[in-house]
Amino acid sequence: MRPRGFAWPGAFAGFAFGGRRRQWFGAGDMKYVILELLRDKPRHGYEIMKALEQRMHGCYSPSPGSVYPTLQLLEDEGLVKAREVEGKKAYDVTADGMKFLDQHQDVVADIFDRVSEAVDQAVGGTMGDVNEGTARLVKAVYRRGWRSSDEARRRIADVLARATKEIEEATT
Repeated sequence: MRPRGFAWPGAFAGFAFGGRRRQWFGAGDMKYVILELLRDKPRHGYEIMKALEQRMHGCYSPSPGSVYPTLQLLEDEGLVKAREVEGKKAYDVTADGMKFLDQHQDVVADIFDRVSEAVDQAVGGTMGDVNEGTARLVKAVYRRGWRSSDEARRRIADVLARATKEIEEATT
């Protein structure tokens, strides 16, 4: 087995423990991960990204650049089939895909066990809640700030300053 670590999501992607950035998934792992997520029900690409982010307790949010090419590869291999649902592509695991998953269930279990262990080490206990809250906050700040006026951005900055002060006071 090749060694694997973890990387912080989104805004925190440049940071890592020990000054070294690591990856959550190894080469080829995303294929198994996506198939496993589709085992339960058909999903759109966005739903796959959200399901994986939720399963990772907010520690990892896959990019469209990792999910959609993998879906295309899985479709090319006949392991998933795309269909239109309400104007969007939804992906179903094919019979060949289910057979592939069953044959490689040990690989799938190893990937999720390894990642779960890394998540627990990175954000064990209630730190997972802090990480998820931080991820939601960062997304909200950038989504709202990007589309807002300068005045609204100043209000966002003021809210962040007050929140920072409260957090610092809560931990002293």
